[in-house]
Amino acid sequence: MSVREPLAGKLLTAQGDVERVARVLEGLGDPFPRRIDADPEKVERGLAQLVLTLIELLRQLMERQALRRMEAGSLSDDEIEQLGQTFMLLADRMERLKNEFGLEDADLNLDLGPLGSLL
Repeated sequence: MSVREPLAGKLLTAQGDVERVARVLEGLGDPFPRRIDADPEKVERGLAQLVLTLIELLRQLMERQALRRMEAGSLSDDEIEQLGQTFMLLADRMERLKNEFGLEDADLNLDLGPLGSLL
């Protein structure tokens, strides 16, 4: 038995697998539709969802940084007050935007892999 014989058997099996996969793909039809459903409301809501998700991620990062700085004692009382007001205004504005686009907190959630979920 030569070294080529086991390799030839594997190649034949792989060729059969490729043909089987090709038949399955042919049965699926066109995976890329000729026209994209570009309903303006869906597009606007999807874009708002993406933007608000990014804003929420940045807000949470900024809050964590502010808490670290507070715990380290590197912020004055005025700076702490100003940060608190800013975060309250941002949270209020986020709620209004979510309501305007019909989004819930769960719609803005991201799976961050090993870090867990955003919310």
